[in-house]
Amino acid sequence: MTSHSSQVDGLVKSPSKVGHVVFKTSNFRGMVDFYIKFLGCVVAFENEQLSILRFDDDDDHHRVAILYLPDLKPTDPQAVGLEHVAFSYSTLPDLLAAYQTHKSNGISPFWCVNHGPTTSMYYKDPDGNGVELLVDNFDTIREANEFMASRLFAENPIGTEFDPQDLVQRLELGESESSLKKRVEIGPRNALGC
Repeated sequence: MTSHSSQVDGLVKSPSKVGHVVFKTSNFRGMVDFYIKFLGCVVAFENEQLSILRFDDDDDHHRVAILYLPDLKPTDPQAVGLEHVAFSYSTLPDLLAAYQTHKSNGISPFWCVNHGPTTSMYYKDPDGNGVELLVDNFDTIREANEFMASRLFAENPIGTEFDPQDLVQRLELGESESSLKKRVEIGPRNALGC
């Protein structure tokens, strides 16, 4: 009855999760190697045109696919389209360990920001696609939603930049994860980051 009612109302049942992301590229090997190293993926399937990647300890068949189309041209960064894809870590120490590994491999985030609901680091893949690595800052989705409905979030929906090396040092000195994930409030900031 409920599903029929939803169809009548024009509402569709939401999916249970985001399944995977597929990138098309003319830089096949560079993109495949990047995502294997960057996300710790393993190859589920690969041929000369397609690489299907999954997480090593994942319960899903794949998370990322790379499709080789040799005649593609680079996209205009000023064109409309997808801004970034995001991948979540379970804990802040896991996110910071990934940051340190990437840094030692010469891959640095171009923007690190505590949005409030998440602590996030933004990177670019070899094709220039945005990739966000994050950890949730609240223990429950309800708490995150309450924060997003708050005056603080309305005043600053972008968040506050942070230095990831500072978080690494503070974590090593024993500061709690909850303290490190608490957003520093800087006052009003619009969606353009100003």
